[in-house]
Amino acid sequence: MSTPPQTPKPTHQYFTDDNNGLHDRLAEYARDAHGAYSPNTIRAINGDMKHFASWCNHNGVSSLPASPEILARYVDEMTPLYASGTIRRRVSSIAHLHRAAELTDPTKPAKAKLALRRMQRTFAARPNQAQGITEHNVSAILATIESRLIDKRDVALLLTARDMIARRSEVIALYVSDITFQEDGVATVMIHKSKTDQEGEGAVMWLSPRTTDAIRQWMRAGGINEGKLFRSVGRGGRVGGGLSDRDVSRRFKVMAERAGIPSEQISGHSPRVGMTQDLSAAGAELPELMTAGRWKSPQMPARYTERTRASRGAVAKYYDGR
Repeated sequence: MSTPPQTPKPTHQYFTDDNNGLHDRLAEYARDAHGAYSPNTIRAINGDMKHFASWCNHNGVSSLPASPEILARYVDEMTPLYASGTIRRRVSSIAHLHRAAELTDPTKPAKAKLALRRMQRTFAARPNQAQGITEHNVSAILATIESRLIDKRDVALLLTARDMIARRSEVIALYVSDITFQEDGVATVMIHKSKTDQEGEGAVMWLSPRTTDAIRQWMRAGGINEGKLFRSVGRGGRVGGGLSDRDVSRRFKVMAERAGIPSEQISGHSPRVGMTQDLSAAGAELPELMTAGRWKSPQMPARYTERTRASRGAVAKYYDGR
C-alpha cells in the first residue's frame, strides 16, 4: 500500500518561544494542508527546516521568524558546502513555513535575493548531468549480463525504466497489477502518480517486446505474482521487499561498470536521460519528448538532448548539403 499523506510537523522544534500564537498557527496550517502535498515534499520541507533551525540555534538566532539578514548569512555560509539546487530548495522551504505561520517571508527583501545571486554566480558552471544509458550502452550491458536472479531483475528494471522514460520514484512504485500483458508480446504500464502529476491522474506507457519478455522472466524466476514488481534480491536468491532510490542507482552503476562504461555520472535517472537522447537522435522534437517524459517544461529534455539537436541544426544541415 502507498504511504499515507503527511503534513508539516506543527511542533515547536523551529523556534524557542511560542510568541503570538505561532505554534497554534502552524498546527492549524498542518491540519488544513493534510493531503495537499506529497510525502516527499513534506519530508523535504521538514528536513530543510530542521537543518536551518540547527544552524540558527548554533548561531544563537531565530529561525521562525528569520530575518533577511540571517537568511542571507545562511546562504553565504552554505554556498561552499552544498549544491545550488539544495540551497534553493532549503530557501524555498524556509519561505513556505514562514507563510504557513503567517510571518513575513524573509526571502523577498533585497538582502536575501542578493545572497542567492552571489550563490548563483559562484555556481555559474553548468550543473552536473547524469550520463544517459543509451541503446548503445544497453547492448554492451546485455552482452555482459549473467543468468542469476538478480541479473534478471536488473535487466527488467533497466529496460522498464528506459521504455517508461521513468524517474526512479516511478519505476520502484510499480505493482504487478500496473502491468497489462498483451497477446502480441508487448505490454502497457500505468504510472499512477509522478513528480509532475501529484493529483494522480496517471499515465499509460508502452513497453516493448524486449522489455515485456524481461519482466516476464524476472516475475517467473522470482515467483512474483502480486505486490511490488521490483524487489530486493538477497544472498541465495531470496526475494525481499521493494527497492529504494539508492538501490536503483547502485544497480545501474554495477551494470555499467561490468560493461566497461564509466559509472561516475551514472545515476537512477540515467535510463530516462538515455532514452530521451535516443528519441531525439531518431528525430523526436521537444514537444514530443515533453509528452513522452511527462515534463511540464522543455528545460530538462532540452538539456539532455542539446548535442543530438545540435547535430540536426542549421550548421549541420549546411555542411550535409555541400
